[in-house]
Amino acid sequence: MKVHILDDWCDTLRGLPCFEKLANHDVTVWTDHEPDPIALAARLQETEALVLFRERTRIGSALLDRLPHLRLISQRSVYPHVDVPACTARGVMLCSNMHSDTPSYAAAEMTLALILSSYRQIPQQASSLRRGQWQMGVGRTLRGRTLGLYGNGRIANAVADYAAALGMRLQWWGSDAARERAVAEGKTVPASRTDFFATSDIVSLHVRLKPETKGIITPKDLAAMAPRSLLVNTSRSGLIVSGALESEIARNRIHAAVDVFDTEPLRDKDHILLTHPNVLPTPHIGYVTEDEFDLQFSDIFDQVNAFARGAPIHVINPEVAG
Repeated sequence: MKVHILDDWCDTLRGLPCFEKLANHDVTVWTDHEPDPIALAARLQETEALVLFRERTRIGSALLDRLPHLRLISQRSVYPHVDVPACTARGVMLCSNMHSDTPSYAAAEMTLALILSSYRQIPQQASSLRRGQWQMGVGRTLRGRTLGLYGNGRIANAVADYAAALGMRLQWWGSDAARERAVAEGKTVPASRTDFFATSDIVSLHVRLKPETKGIITPKDLAAMAPRSLLVNTSRSGLIVSGALESEIARNRIHAAVDVFDTEPLRDKDHILLTHPNVLPTPHIGYVTEDEFDLQFSDIFDQVNAFARGAPIHVINPEVAG
């Protein structure tokens, strides 16, 4: 099959063991990002199987209508960026392993890294030293602080394990079901949503972005956070009401460490989340490790091979198989 891989920005996949799984296919790897569906379609005219890097590219009718040979889209995890009905109407199968029992330890580790870096001012201290100066300020200790985890899934629980090892206190919030599960598991759940945000020294978001979770973190939630508290988002920017975090940061009250943005790649050097001293920004690298890529794309390439054999796996729209 003619397989095209989108958005491998650092040209990583060709050097990983999993890439051997595509040895019997005609593979093209694109290492830049093309957001315009018409321009992208011009690149992909011969594509039979399209491999995605998570949500880096949106797949909708404007693109699908221009890809006459496309039969398969292969990816991993959730797919809010893919118009599944449009795929189905055009006979394009979507395969995506939902990896229900496997947390992204890379994302959990990134969350911990952002917390540590923010509290100990690691980027600023390193920058100061490189400028020929010495200490630029005084950081804060994590032990004894309260980490509020919004969400009670696999990544949140991995982060909780790391935080507990550092001697942090833990508390939880989320949907009704997530809170009920947390209580049943003996976890600390504050009396109210406002209490959760007000009493957490650090709030870390670990919720999948779906229509029902879009904008679930409101300006009122952020306003309830104590001065100098830290909001960490390694999940998705869309969980926060658009513009709410920027407005709260502009008030110079709270801190943030963010790995995700409304627009990605973010090229606006003047964006407040890149320029404000209270924000530690990183370019959506939570899951970007060689180990995580090899794990994820091994699954993705297995889906390509299964489809080529006529026995597709992890099918999201089985009506296409008809």
